[in-house]
Amino acid sequence: MKEREPMAFEMAVYEVVRLIPRGKVSTYGAVARCAGKGGARAVGSALARNPFAPEVPCHRVVRSNGALGGFSGQTEGPEMDRKTRMLRAEGVEVVKGVVDMDRFGVEPG
Repeated sequence: MKEREPMAFEMAVYEVVRLIPRGKVSTYGAVARCAGKGGARAVGSALARNPFAPEVPCHRVVRSNGALGGFSGQTEGPEMDRKTRMLRAEGVEVVKGVVDMDRFGVEPG
């Protein structure tokens, strides 16, 4: 079965996420606000389907409390380990699955 083309909302999310700099993270809610539509869960769903990784660095999006959230459509297991490794490789400290938003959080855009 062929994957569908990204919808307008998903493309808006991908454009916002591209703006999150290396070594920083933003939240699902902040991405939704900057995209101008949708909510945090819709952003998570769009990122789970991200066809543009790694150009669209979806690993840089976390929950508002700094918890990692999900990655590649998963919320636990090897994909979450991979998200942690990717963030750490960029200099983001992840302690027990949580990022310090005061140090590493940014508003995209």
